[in-house]
Amino acid sequence: MTVDHNHDHTHNHDSVLGPWGWFEDFHPGQQMRHSRAATVGEVEGSGPAKQVMNTAQAHFNDHYLKGSPLGDGRVVFGLATASLVYGLVSQDTAEHAVAELGWSRLRFRAPVHHGDTIEAFTEVVSVAPGSDDSEAGTVVFRHWGRRQDGVVVFEGERSTLVRRRGS
Repeated sequence: MTVDHNHDHTHNHDSVLGPWGWFEDFHPGQQMRHSRAATVGEVEGSGPAKQVMNTAQAHFNDHYLKGSPLGDGRVVFGLATASLVYGLVSQDTAEHAVAELGWSRLRFRAPVHHGDTIEAFTEVVSVAPGSDDSEAGTVVFRHWGRRQDGVVVFEGERSTLVRRRGS
């Protein structure tokens, strides 16, 4: 194997990125329904609660919620639901991200159980350019996820630094 030390490989990653999702592609009020949905399985449903030593039995005891207003069966750890929603939106909103600046206003609206399928939606809240036309700008997104029955289960805002075209 020959290694070419004179060839610059640092910009080749752009060739695998999508043509859409640059800073210039977003505007306040823009709404998106993301193309993929995901069914929550055993690994992503209970695993995170156990990993962070969450002691709420509703996350890992099959019989604890039997007959409760939250429904029968284990409830998925909320941050696992949030992560699933953020994963579903990422191809459309983070393809050209430079940095994740923060999450805020996280709300867990309804329980998610193993076997529920979540779909994701986004609204662009605000767009703020960088200090000059070549710098990345900040885009604030509001994401939400809903179960297969149409009930919104999660919503939250995310601030992301997004590259400009040609940067």
